[in-house]
Amino acid sequence: MVSKPKRKDENLASFMQEDQPIYMAVKGVVFDVTSGKEFYGRGAPYNALTGKDSTRGVAKMSLDPADLTHDTTGLTAEELKSLDDIFTRVYKAKYPIVGYTARRILNEDGSPNLDFKPEDQPHFDIKDEF
Repeated sequence: MVSKPKRKDENLASFMQEDQPIYMAVKGVVFDVTSGKEFYGRGAPYNALTGKDSTRGVAKMSLDPADLTHDTTGLTAEELKSLDDIFTRVYKAKYPIVGYTARRILNEDGSPNLDFKPEDQPHFDIKDEF
């Protein structure tokens, strides 16, 4: 079985050109949100969330540039619950998963994240594997 690639956050931004898919990450999971172009495309309301891991912004329902990060430090229990709900009911339900950010798979020093277990990750449809 072919595994999905890991993507560095800065690589997500390289997909921000008109003829490229629109990618964004939430909780280290990279989604192809191209089918929601009216929400995520250039000039669209949530375009600021694309091209990066915007976990904090999704949790806080914020487009403030300071919140457009993977960092969940200091989020309230309510914000974390909101994040989980949106992750499941919006992103996992509507958009194909195309990979994971390197931060989800690796520790900051580049060593493998031993807590990352492929079997516990959001799954891909078999048709997406090839």
